[in-house]
Order: sequence, then structure tokens, then C-alpha cells
Amino acid sequence: MSERRIQILEAAVRVIAQDGVRGLRIEKLAAAAEVSTALIYYHFKDRAGVLRAALEHINHRAQSYTDSTATDPRARVGHLLLQELQDTPEVRENSVAWGELRASAAFDHDLRAPLRTTTEAWNSDVETLIRQARDSGAVATTVDPTTSAERLTTLVEGLSERWHSGSLDLDRARQLLTGAIELELPTGRIDIATSGSRA
Repeated sequence: MSERRIQILEAAVRVIAQDGVRGLRIEKLAAAAEVSTALIYYHFKDRAGVLRAALEHINHRAQSYTDSTATDPRARVGHLLLQELQDTPEVRENSVAWGELRASAAFDHDLRAPLRTTTEAWNSDVETLIRQARDSGAVATTVDPTTSAERLTTLVEGLSERWHSGSLDLDRARQLLTGAIELELPTGRIDIATSGSRA
């Protein structure tokens, strides 16, 4: 990807995070990226193209700060999810822009398909790690990787939105997510004799 294209996408994420999807105008984006409007149209064709590309860019940025060197797949799940709740400018900007795009998809049908694709990719990454953890014996064999992945990624989005809006502080959001991971991914095999007492 060219440096100019990345420069424009970085500016697009910043504008979306600050002003929402409705606030993203090509002229405003050009000023934020310090490029001409013609260059934006050259790279993205139209505003819808910018939005789709910004969504993909948000996903790529998230991958850069959620990558883990841990070999244990259960630990990698926790790392991947908890890294979405960090008080750094990049994570905050990414998360707020993602939330803006998600909220706008309720009214902008053109955003739904790329948003669904990106969400499914995130779910799939988490599901793969959970399946690896289950198959290695790191989590209980009763764990359904697909369902657990969807519940956990949905929770991250909700916690993130509450944190960014000031309804929840970051430590509490991380504590709630850690607890949910423990509940969703119990370690080892469940003892049948005591499983009836679990609620």
C-alpha cells in the first residue's frame, strides 16, 4: 500500500473517530490528510470507498497491537481481546471509529456487508484460537468455539463503547472481560460429579 494511501486512511480513521461517519466529507478528509481531494478520489473513487477502506484499515491496525507471541492458545485469546481495551491513542481512535462505523451501518446499508465481513474475520480469529485451546486440552471440551468467540467479541465491543462514553472505567471493563473469559473458557475438563453445582 502506498504511503499516500496510508496517510489518507490514517486521517480518515481520525476524522471518523472525532466527527463520526456523517462528519467525514472528502474536503475535510483532504485537509486532515494534507492532500488534494483529487488524490482521494484517485485512490478511493468516492466517499463509500473511503469508508470501506477505513474499515479494513482499522482491522489491520488492530491486528498490529493485538498480536501475541504466547504459544498457549488460551493465553492468546485473552491477550487478543484485552488488547482492545488499552488507553493508548491508537487503540482509542480505532475503537471509537469502529463504533461509529458500526452505528452508521444501522442506516447505511452499504456499510453492512464490509462490516459483517470484518466482524466475521475477527470472530473467526478468536474461534480458531479457542478451538486450538480446546483441542489441546487447555479449555474444557464442552466449550463451543463459535459461540464463545461471538459472545466474547460482542462483549469487547460493548465494554469498549461504555468505556469510551464514560459509563465504565477502563480497569472495570478489563476486569469484566477477564471474568467473562474465565467463564467462557474454563480450564481443563469439567468434573461430572461437580458439574451440577456450577451455575
